[in-house]
Order: sequence, then structure tokens, then C-alpha cells
Amino acid sequence: MSVSRRHFLQLGGAATLAATAGCSRVPDVLKAFYVQRPNAAGPFQPPASDSVDLVSHALNRLTFGPRPQDYQRVKQLAPSERSAFKAFIEEQLQPEKLDDAYAEYRVREFEALHEPLGELFEYKEKFLLEQMTRATVLRAVFSERQLFEVMVQFWTDHFNIDPSKGDCKWLKAADDRAVIRPHALGKFPELLRASATSPAMLWYLDGRVNRKSRPEDKPNENYARELLELHTLGVHGGYTQRDVMEVARCLTGWTVRGTRQSRFGLGTVEFHFGQHDTGEKTVLGQVIPAIPSKLKREAKEELGAKELERVLDIISLHPATAKFLATKLCRRFIAEEPPPAAVAQVADAFLRSRGDIPATLRALFATEDFLATRGNKFKRPFNFIVSALRATNAETDGGRRVNDFLLRMGHAPFQFPTPDGYPEEAAPWLGTLLWRWNFAVALSENRIKDTRVEFAALKKQCGGEREMMAHVLGRTPTAVEVESYHASDAGLALLLASPAFQMS
Repeated sequence: MSVSRRHFLQLGGAATLAATAGCSRVPDVLKAFYVQRPNAAGPFQPPASDSVDLVSHALNRLTFGPRPQDYQRVKQLAPSERSAFKAFIEEQLQPEKLDDAYAEYRVREFEALHEPLGELFEYKEKFLLEQMTRATVLRAVFSERQLFEVMVQFWTDHFNIDPSKGDCKWLKAADDRAVIRPHALGKFPELLRASATSPAMLWYLDGRVNRKSRPEDKPNENYARELLELHTLGVHGGYTQRDVMEVARCLTGWTVRGTRQSRFGLGTVEFHFGQHDTGEKTVLGQVIPAIPSKLKREAKEELGAKELERVLDIISLHPATAKFLATKLCRRFIAEEPPPAAVAQVADAFLRSRGDIPATLRALFATEDFLATRGNKFKRPFNFIVSALRATNAETDGGRRVNDFLLRMGHAPFQFPTPDGYPEEAAPWLGTLLWRWNFAVALSENRIKDTRVEFAALKKQCGGEREMMAHVLGRTPTAVEVESYHASDAGLALLLASPAFQMS
């Protein structure tokens, strides 16, 4: 629900009345202004196994890390550990059924992100980037829809757009809310289509200048190449340079109104038939007929625009696309070297469901490789920082001080410069260990402005230091870990910087 300033002022009298009458009489339209953080001080049950059990494994992989109350809540979803695990997966695969009022309340202040497309250009680009970054951090920390936010991160990397390029400074905010978030747990063909016609993507990968106005013009193949190599088939997906050029020809004529061309309709996506290649094309062996010159203008324009749809129909559910996406998903959720059997199962589910993302993930989480491969993935910096904030039940504004650490570690949202997105593998992030320790110390000592951990309350909620250690580590601590914790003057920082916490 969006409440404008005018609406808020109109309701001022009602708010005053509600304050004296009790919360039960607050009108629905005002409830957004009375949302409180979900109570995290309820019953607490730490992991009791000396290895990562199935519930801890699910919380580590499907979320940005467990909060103190999460382990017991998931355990209580069903009588057995396996059935609770399955119930948690189903819960997370239906995010629309999860009450996320608090997370939405926390990002409501970022008004610029909700502005109409054209009005985004009224803001300074650094301001928009800061708002996008803070909203991303706060949603990852506070959202109940954790798997949804994890998949938003996954697709943001998959369809990476660097906001520093041209009008992407303003258009990426619209791409995040209109492309990535609505489709993160939807159907891949629809996500791909939304991305292909995204104003930000047309800007970033030069689709806006892919035109053939004269016989001698050559199409710009930049987007066509990344569409095949990064978004669908993969570099080993069986396409050729000829396929790249033919796809580029199919996509000629699509453009977006930019700041250099117009002051009106900024960010509007348009198809200009006069800049479209009307000849016959062949994409991955499938012929797309030439557009007959004898047709009326409207009919020719319709056929020209539909060539984009034809290309996406050919590649979105191609077996190579299924394998490529399955490999990336298995790398994200199972291991750096994705097990071939798991990749095959996930790819099969993708094709059988016609690109349904929840069905694909459901198949992945049912593989033996996912169930058995635990505690082996090195957290990327964003995931490490957010999991630390969640584990300690920290209060944070997700602001500049947190972003400073993300920048130091090279993993600030929306700031990767190339189309392939932030790497999933551990190797590029091993150089961040010192800054992880610095963050762990600063967080535990409350030296991050506008971010605070109530350490005494955390220990009390957990029922003691040993129980708190089990919560943070996802298993009972070893004798060496207990000894190191008590021997250190920075026990909490030591836990957060430990190998066990840095792995998921």
C-alpha cells in the first residue's frame, strides 16, 4: 500500500484520535505507520548437533542467515526434521503468503524508489544509488521472504546492469522494481522478456542503438551476444557468431528515450520499424521469414516487433538455457563445482515446468547433493555482513557505514562494472578476510554508526553463552571454539569471524 504525503496529512486527525483510542482502532490505511519489528525475544532453541543439521542447512542456504528465533520456528513447522525442512521450503516458495509488513515499513522511507519512471530523472544519481543500496540491505536483513530476497540477488547478478553507464543512473531503480523483483520467483521466460525490454538493459548493453536504417548499416551485436552468452544459452550453449548476428538483426529498431534526445517521455521504450532489418533471419536453425514489403505499415510494424518475441521463444526454454541456469543455481545453492547429477535434475525440472522458477528450485532442494552438501560455501561479503546482522539481531539503518564495509570488500549492491555480475566462487573474495574481521569487531563493539547489537539481550534470549555460540555457528561449538571464545576479550567478534560462521 502506498500512502502519499497528501493522504498522510488528511489522516493526521485520525492518527491523533487513534493514539488516544488504542491500536485496535487504527484505520487500515494508517497501520503502515505503526508497524513494529517482529518480537525476537520469544522461545529459543539452539541447534543441538555437533554438525550442521537439516534445519540449520536450510536456514544457511535459503536465507541470508538465521536470526535467534528462526531455528526453533522452523523446527516447529512439522513433527520431524525432514518434514519441517520441506515445510520451510514451501513457505519460502510462496512469499506472497508471508507477512512482510516490517521490512516494507523499513524501506518505505526511500520515496524516490517508488517514483514514476520519468520522475526518477529528477534525482541525483548518487542519491538514487544510496537509496537502492539501503533498501537492498534492509530487505535482506529484515524480510521474512528470505528466499525471495536471495533470488532477487541471484537474478540481479544474472542480469547485471552497472548504473554508472549513461541513463542507467536513473533507470536501474526502475529495472529493480519492474523486472527483477516481480519475476524473481515467477517464470523465467517472463523474466527474460521483461529484461529484454527494460529501459535500463536497452541502455546498458546498447540495444537502444541497434538499428538498420540504411542497407549498409550493421546491427549492434552487444546485447545479442550477452543475451545468448550470459542470460540464456551460456558460452558453451551451441550458438555461433552467425547466431549472434542474426539475433542482433531481429532486435534492430528497439530503443529508449534518453536524456540526450528528449525531455519528454524519458525512459519510454519504443519500436521504430524504420530502423528494423526486414530481411529473413535464421536463429539456431529456425527461420524467421522476411517481412513482405507489400503489407500495410501497421502489419509490418507488428511483425517487426514480434521478432523479439520469436527470438525469446527460441532461447528461453532451450535445453542449453536449462542446463546453463541449472548449473548457476546449483553453484549458488550446492557447491562451486556443481554436481552433474544435480544439474541434470534441475535442468529437467526447468524444462518440464516451462521455466517455472519455484518448481526448478523445489527440484534442486530435493536433490541428494543439496541435502548432503553442508557448510562448504564461503559467504560472499554481502551475505557475510547481512548474516552477521541477522545472527546478532542487530538494529541497523543499512546506511553509509554498512555500505562502507561493502565497498571495502568489493561487494556493494549495483556496483559491478561488467555484465556477468558479481562472482559466486570463493576465490575472488578471499582477500576480504581482514575487512571481515574489522567488521566483526566493529559490529560487536557497536562502533558502526546507526547499527547496534544488544549483546546482553542476545545472550539472555539465547539462554547463555554456549547456546548463543550454537546459534551463531549453526551447531554446537567444539571444545577449542569454547576455549577461544572465553579466552578472548572479543568473543562475539571471534564467532562472527570464525571459519564456521563464514561458511554456509
